[in-house]
Amino acid sequence: MKIAYSGIEGAFAYIAAKRIFPDDTLVSFDDFRSAYEAVESGICDYVVLPIENSYAGEVGQVSDLMFQGNLFLNGVYTLNIIQNLLGINGSTMHDIKRVISHPQALKQCADFLQASGYEITEAVNTARAAKQVSELGDKSIAAIASKETAELYGLTILKECINGMQDNSTRFAVLSRDENHHLFKNQKTIVIMFTVKNEAGALVKVLNKLGEFGFNMTVIRSRPLKGLAWSYYFYVEAEGEYGTAEWNQMILEMNYRCDKLKVLGRF
Repeated sequence: MKIAYSGIEGAFAYIAAKRIFPDDTLVSFDDFRSAYEAVESGICDYVVLPIENSYAGEVGQVSDLMFQGNLFLNGVYTLNIIQNLLGINGSTMHDIKRVISHPQALKQCADFLQASGYEITEAVNTARAAKQVSELGDKSIAAIASKETAELYGLTILKECINGMQDNSTRFAVLSRDENHHLFKNQKTIVIMFTVKNEAGALVKVLNKLGEFGFNMTVIRSRPLKGLAWSYYFYVEAEGEYGTAEWNQMILEMNYRCDKLKVLGRF
């Protein structure tokens, strides 16, 4: 199979995809949308995209793609993220003046960067930052990226584990054109995305249905709707049995209160 991911070899998405699909072909794309659309169009079979980091929060671009697009969520893989400061061979901590990395990585390492007083430059992803540092060959420039990336691009780890919290992990969604829940076992969490009608108490009435039918809501987030100022859609994760009579009745009653309701998938 062909597995799409955003970034280049060595990016955290690459590492996650390789662990989930160790025997399949990984295909690199420049951004989240390109990777997502490669599966929609049939170029690839699955896409692995980050949806949330335990320190920096949700990845809004991916949430928007999941809400607007046609792919199903088949599983979620959690990757422990350890960020490191990488420089070219021969450089030291005292040489560094500028640090390059993805905005999420920069957020995760904000305390370290602020204390060090480095100039900051954003990159498309951590692996591209490491590759850029390797190609520049400048002792004053470093990247924030993984240990695997340092090995891949011949960089030296100047300081390990610089992320602000040691419990730093990213959840990656596995999406495909069709539902295929054989990839992951014990899928008890269901993901629903929806917009509510513009009437008093609409959101509360929708959420109350979860408890009424025995589903335990564990996550709720809102995101602005593109093109509609001050309008939002909601992302909900809930634990419960999928496909039962109670489930079908709950979705029927929730749908009555929603302008749009999408069962994204489960994990």
